[in-house]
Amino acid sequence: MKDFTLTFYEELLKSIMNADYKIITFNESLNCKDSRYLILRHDIDYLPENALRMALIEHKLGIKATYFFRIIPSVFNKDIILKIFELGHEIGYHYEDMNLVYDIDYDKHLELAFKSFCKNLEKIRKLVPIYTICMHGSPRSNYDNKELWTRYDYKKLDIIGEPYLDIDFSDVFYITDTGRKWNNFLFSIRDKVYSSYDIKIKNSQHLIQLFKERKLPNRIMLNTHPHRWFDIGFYWYKELLIQNIKNVIKFILIKISYK
Repeated sequence: MKDFTLTFYEELLKSIMNADYKIITFNESLNCKDSRYLILRHDIDYLPENALRMALIEHKLGIKATYFFRIIPSVFNKDIILKIFELGHEIGYHYEDMNLVYDIDYDKHLELAFKSFCKNLEKIRKLVPIYTICMHGSPRSNYDNKELWTRYDYKKLDIIGEPYLDIDFSDVFYITDTGRKWNNFLFSIRDKVYSSYDIKIKNSQHLIQLFKERKLPNRIMLNTHPHRWFDIGFYWYKELLIQNIKNVIKFILIKISYK
């Protein structure tokens, strides 16, 4: 079976359930007292249609997840956001406002970015309730979107959490499919955390096996990007090719940044 298919994704979810993890949203995790849980998170960078396909699979299995949507027109699809919300999933804002504005003066840049954030947050809140946010990595940008919070406080906007700032990843094992590989940070510029865990994951089949053998920590955040997951066909092969090209570019950018 080829990796990063929706069939594989459903099998992955079943392996998590069979391993007795409580699958919860990011919002729920902020007050979760359970000793064994998995936070199911999706970053919607492109192709919101794929997010809906994942949401339907989860709903069929009785699972809720958090879907962080970018504000750009190709992703901010009101009908799809509402459908996912109506299935019982959490919607959050996948913010990138440091990259949506520009001013040569950094202080002014922060001010403009905060105004942009507030405007976009209100736009999404007119559609569905928003209580959590998550930065978009924006690998081609010089700015880290989390820089916004060096001056401003998102909790004053009735936001209760941001994964990269409100989760203790020394206690929660972070798993992400960035670069169409699992936790391969050679191809990740910002979607990575400082973790006390060093668990290698070869592919989705290996990840499923780790769940089946109960070899993973009790607390996990699993992050996927739905635009990487297709049924086998033209779009699956297209994504494979495009992501391999992107990985080469990201690898070069990382090498340059560390020189």
